[in-house]
Amino acid sequence: MCRIFKSHRSGFYAWLKKPMSDRAIEDKRLLRIIKEFYIASGGTYGSPWIHQDLREAGELCSVNRVTKIMRQNKLIAQIGYKQRQFTGGKPSKVADNLLSRQFNPPTPNQVWVGDIT
Repeated sequence: MCRIFKSHRSGFYAWLKKPMSDRAIEDKRLLRIIKEFYIASGGTYGSPWIHQDLREAGELCSVNRVTKIMRQNKLIAQIGYKQRQFTGGKPSKVADNLLSRQFNPPTPNQVWVGDIT
């Protein structure tokens, strides 16, 4: 079987003893902590804020690693949870009613709706 997959026997037996790498084990441990912070934030924190929480908790890892772990496990920050703020502006100016709502003029070509040129 090792000849078919072009791998060494020693690598196969090492994999049998320890199927997960140290990095994968560490990522699994970090995922549990990341999920705790993610749930505590109500799902609104993205990777930069989670990374900041991890740093405050004493964990050392990069933002990119937190991003990778969150992306692989589909932990997406909720966007748009705040209400939009509308700024007050000038009230809209309504054009004067020159027709006095008279839609049937007495003769043709007396009243024009708009300029079509």
